[in-house]
Amino acid sequence: MNTFFKPKLFTLLKAGIDKKTIWQDVMAGVVVGIVALPLAIAFAVASGVSPEKGIITAIVAGFIISLLGGSRVQIGGPTGAFIVIVYGIVQQYGIDGLIISTMLAGLILIIFGVLKLGTLLKYFPHPLIVGFTGGIAVVIFSTQVKDALGLDIARVPAEFIGKWHIYFTHLNSVNPFALAITAATILIVVFSKKIFGRIPGSFIAILLSTLAVQLLHLPVTTIASFFGEIPSTFTFNFPHVGLSQLPTYLVPALTIALLGGIESLLSAVVADGMIGGKHRSNTELIAQGIANIVTPLFGGIPATGAIARTATNVKNGGRTPLAGISHSITLLLIMLFFGKWARLIPMSCLAGILIVAAYTMSEWRSFISILRGSLFDSIVMLTTFFLTVLLDLTIAIEVGVVLSALLFMKRMSDFSEKQIERAVDSDVIDDYSNIPDDISIYEISGPLFFASARTYSQVIENIGLKSKIMIIRMRHVSFVDHTGLHNLRDTVRILKHHGVLVVLSGVNKEVMKDFDREFISDIIDRSNIFGSFEKALSHAKRMLKETEHSDKS
Repeated sequence: MNTFFKPKLFTLLKAGIDKKTIWQDVMAGVVVGIVALPLAIAFAVASGVSPEKGIITAIVAGFIISLLGGSRVQIGGPTGAFIVIVYGIVQQYGIDGLIISTMLAGLILIIFGVLKLGTLLKYFPHPLIVGFTGGIAVVIFSTQVKDALGLDIARVPAEFIGKWHIYFTHLNSVNPFALAITAATILIVVFSKKIFGRIPGSFIAILLSTLAVQLLHLPVTTIASFFGEIPSTFTFNFPHVGLSQLPTYLVPALTIALLGGIESLLSAVVADGMIGGKHRSNTELIAQGIANIVTPLFGGIPATGAIARTATNVKNGGRTPLAGISHSITLLLIMLFFGKWARLIPMSCLAGILIVAAYTMSEWRSFISILRGSLFDSIVMLTTFFLTVLLDLTIAIEVGVVLSALLFMKRMSDFSEKQIERAVDSDVIDDYSNIPDDISIYEISGPLFFASARTYSQVIENIGLKSKIMIIRMRHVSFVDHTGLHNLRDTVRILKHHGVLVVLSGVNKEVMKDFDREFISDIIDRSNIFGSFEKALSHAKRMLKETEHSDKS
């Protein structure tokens, strides 16, 4: 099999999966399926398409991504990030246009994987990702205000400012029952975990709000008011399009492909950190591509890796792609036997679920952290954020990438024009012949920034996993940006998960300030950071002896 396409499931099946793991995966998949149900419906409705399209996407795409993907625990399906894009495409090109754009995006993702561009997508600067993710969260929230308040508005403008203008002019039409359901939904979703444990809060909110509306005959809008009956069957639908029309859909297709690729690989990286694994990025892209080609034919919308559902899978014991397959089968059974009742769900309940989802994906802590850090990172993030909110996600990503490159060149120019404060690592010890085998050493030879961060992190992880203690020499690291800090934190977390102690040497004052500001000390204790390599090595040898002594005793 070609090296760029090696599905994790096939590798695991070949090695053998024990019965206990299979059972854990099946049960984790059932829980994730219940979690995915309200989210799939909410994402579809917010995207301007009928509810069953979200469920179909979670079933078909989720199955394909787990079957053929490069991650052990990735859960695929519709996500909040696509709401803005799908809504815009449907408004401009219609459902057929969405199907064609999604299938073209799938083809582009397959090409990305075949050309082994999976690692390239990881080079997007973290401030840029936080910027457009935060922007999408704000846009999602703004689309839910009408249903959350139960406003009597026939048509909501697509533009952000236009939306809020019409909201404020219609505040006198607030439906108190809809507002109460929205507030109750938010409270249930946020606090249910402490009371009900593994039962998803969104699922509980839907059950309770639907029962309340039906039993008390509350005057609120439901899914049936917008879409009528929800079909519980699949239909095969191939769009009618001429070859001359295909170029029209390239821009939306590229937007779907880029966002889907970035989000799926980010989700896979987060999952790696949680289970101490390592995904196959190019295989994951190909699987995402196949899923986005097949799913629209059954009435689905764009799909990608879902970070929240993937994390839920891991926390509930999922450790192989069988959990993702179980999640799809669970949703299929729910759709076939209980789908007809979904039409009774109040729109204000879905709005509450999406408001919580928008809050979660906003990454406001990272947003504030970046604002407190480098001016360059803040400019990239804020530019991307405001362009996403006020203009278009595609423009935001394009401008963000170009701006990141320009600001990095400016930053490097500034460093070359003045005397760079060298690290206090004055000990030029480059002979590693007398160092114990269980201590590995790696030296970062330049700035730890968005273009080099991922490469350094992968090398450090590969070397570190072969030892008990990893010394990272940073005497030549003149500066780190937020992407570098983000990747270093994730790498150290993975090494710690495998029991590897990480020690840093030669960290200069400016880099140390960035470490303190970004709370790196939460991952790397200050007692393991040294100004000189000699001190770091002595500390590592001492810690190694203590470890060996405790192992013997």
